Amino acid sequence: MNLHGIFPPIATPFKNDEIDLDGMKANVAKWMKTGLAGVLVLGSNGEAPMLDADESFRVASAARESVPAGKTLIVGAGEESTRSTIAAVKRAAQAGADVVLVRTPCYFKNQMTTDLFVRHFTAVADASPVPVLPYNVPGLTGVNMAAEALARLSSHPNIPGVKDSSANLTQIADLVAITPPDFTVLVGSAPTLYASLCVGAVGGIVAAACVVPDLIVQLYDLARAGKHADALALQRQITPLAKSVTTSFGVAGLKAAMDLAGYVGGAPRHPLPPATPQMIDTIRGQFAALGVAV
Repeated sequence: MNLHGIFPPIATPFKNDEIDLDGMKANVAKWMKTGLAGVLVLGSNGEAPMLDADESFRVASAARESVPAGKTLIVGAGEESTRSTIAAVKRAAQAGADVVLVRTPCYFKNQMTTDLFVRHFTAVADASPVPVLPYNVPGLTGVNMAAEALARLSSHPNIPGVKDSSANLTQIADLVAITPPDFTVLVGSAPTLYASLCVGAVGGIVAAACVVPDLIVQLYDLARAGKHADALALQRQITPLAKSVTTSFGVAGLKAAMDLAGYVGGAPRHPLPPATPQMIDTIRGQFAALGVAV
C-alpha cells in the first residue's frame, strides 16, 4: 500500500440523478494510465453525503475493478456516530478498499474536542479491517482537528497518516513535526500543495488532479526533486484552475472541468446546482492559460 504521491478525489458521475458506474470506471481507467498513485472515491468531491449505503458500496466496488495492483484505492467512509462509521469502514473494506478515509464527526460541533476525536478514531481503527486515514476538512465540517489529536493517534498501528484539507501551513508543519517520521501527512489543497510539500507533507489528495493529473504529478515530482523554482512557477500557473474546481465553484466546477478535459463529469446530484455558462467560460480560459487543449 502506497500513500506517497498524488491522488485525485474523484467525482461520482450521475445520469438523471442515478449513479453512472460505467462513466466512473471509464474515468478511473484513464487516470490509472497517468503517474497518479491511486484514487479516492466517496470523498467530498465524490458527493459522498449524497449517496446511500448501497450506492456507496457499488461505487467503491466499481472503482476497485479499475484500480490495478500497485495503485491504492482509498474509500471515504465517515459517518457521524462511531457505530455507523465502523459499519461504513467494514462495507468499504468488503468493496475492496485498501485504505479508508474517515472525516471528523461534526454535527455537534461544540462537543468535538481533542479527547473525543481520539476516542472516536481509536475505536474506528481498532475495528477496521483496513488502515484508517482521519480526514480533517474544516471548510466543510466547521470543525478543526488539532495536531495534538493526530499526535496521539499516530501511535495506533492502523492509522498510518492523515488527510488535512485545512490549507493551514502552520498546522501542516506542526503535524509533520509532532508525529513519527513514517506517519503520512497528505494535504487536500492544491493551491498550497507546493508549500505543504516543503514543510514535510508527502503527497496530496487534490481535486485539480482529476482534470490535470500530469501537471499535478509534475509539480509533486519537481518539489520532491528539490527543483523549487520550477515547482513554484508551476504552482502559480495551476492555482487559478485549482481554486475553480474547489473553493470557487465547488463540485459543479470540478465536474464542468472534467467534461472539458474529456472525462465524464456531468451535473452534481440534486439539490446541488450545475455549473453556469460563466463558470464554464472561466474554467475554459484557465485550461488555455495552462496550455491544455479542451
